[in-house]
Amino acid sequence: MKMPKTPPTLDEVFHNNMLGIKDVATEENMQLALTFNSKYLHWDEVRRRDTNNADPKIIWGLMLLLRQNNQTNMEIGGIGIRYSLIDSFHRSMHEVDVRSSAGFTSKEIPDPKAAKAYAVSSLMEESIASSQIEGAVTTTKVAKTMLREGRAPKTESERMIYNNYKAMQFIKENKDKKLTSELILDIHRIITKDTLEDDINEGRFRETDDIVVGDKLTGDVFHEPPKAKDLKEMIGALCEYANADEPFVHPMIKGIVIHFLMGYIHPFVDGNGRLARSLHYWYALKKGYWIFEYLAISRMIKEHRGDYDRAYVFSETDGNDITYFIRYNLECIEGALGSFIQYLSKKISEQKELDTYIQGNPDLNTRQKMILKDAMRVGEPFSIPEIRSTYQVSYQTASSDIYKLLSMGLIKEHGKIWRKVLYIVSDGGKEPKKDEHDRKSDLEHVKRLDHY
Repeated sequence: MKMPKTPPTLDEVFHNNMLGIKDVATEENMQLALTFNSKYLHWDEVRRRDTNNADPKIIWGLMLLLRQNNQTNMEIGGIGIRYSLIDSFHRSMHEVDVRSSAGFTSKEIPDPKAAKAYAVSSLMEESIASSQIEGAVTTTKVAKTMLREGRAPKTESERMIYNNYKAMQFIKENKDKKLTSELILDIHRIITKDTLEDDINEGRFRETDDIVVGDKLTGDVFHEPPKAKDLKEMIGALCEYANADEPFVHPMIKGIVIHFLMGYIHPFVDGNGRLARSLHYWYALKKGYWIFEYLAISRMIKEHRGDYDRAYVFSETDGNDITYFIRYNLECIEGALGSFIQYLSKKISEQKELDTYIQGNPDLNTRQKMILKDAMRVGEPFSIPEIRSTYQVSYQTASSDIYKLLSMGLIKEHGKIWRKVLYIVSDGGKEPKKDEHDRKSDLEHVKRLDHY
């Protein structure tokens, strides 16, 4: 990413040029400034736009004047930040509010077990994408298989993903707690386990000032974090801000502020990005936005990684105006919400197709239907450990589901890896049902192979 140009200040725009605001605040210029502000453009973007023969600096100066009337300023741990609530933010926040308050599980995912399975899948997506943003090279397909089967990670990239998944689970379990330095250290310890050059840095604030954020190829430095001696005070102030109920800040905005500040403070030698995104997730759940359990926001960030980095840099080069960062994250949340609604519609449609497909087998429960449908959609072999992890059930329950589908001829054995039996959907799911003798024989055979 190329380092953006630092914006000129109001003094540089007007006083240095001996220009009066009345002289340049023409109707045409003001309309252009309003249009650019509605999109909250950075100076690096404004200077490249068509400004109708007006000096781009003049338009930028007018934009700054307009922004001053609608900005929130705050200082947290000695870090000054500000932001504006533009119209698009209100639309995004309203959409998330409506979805979280009205809900959809009661009517669109009537089975709580199905809702749980969707949430687990999304949690996996979030863990994988957040790690891939920071350099994990394992494919999503391989990573999902690892998490579903519950197998131990084999590479550093898999370890990053595995750790992130464990951290997300930990966050869900501790969402009702207050944010403290100890909780932050616990999350970092889980995220970085066995991935750092020196494991002494797991769950430990950095003690040196040799950490910078930049482009390794060009050598450009995007951010120099605060001094190590100031970390304790800054983290303490961040926790106070996160735990305070007054003054009220919309949770969507406040979660993003926490996200930004954690990245800005950069309190660890590594794992800061993953931790910052995890705390955003934690705060949303803490404030009752259960819908975040279903949103893979990091996947949206990964798909637009350059814009993520640019949002950070735009904010810092413009005097910590984090409106750019808020705008980007709200767009990702909206995108993730839209993707999930689309995914949910597809799953509902598939469920209807499945109900028709197996209408001759009414004794299958909803989870068994989901197992069958997912297996049909993916078209890949699966195992009892994978079913157990994906649907968050006991080994005995997963085994019973497999045995039921096997006995009905809907799935069949597809070889094995070591002592783990693999299964696949039968051709069209139309294999004849077993008689009682054959069914018992099959089940005993599977039990022997799968028992370990």
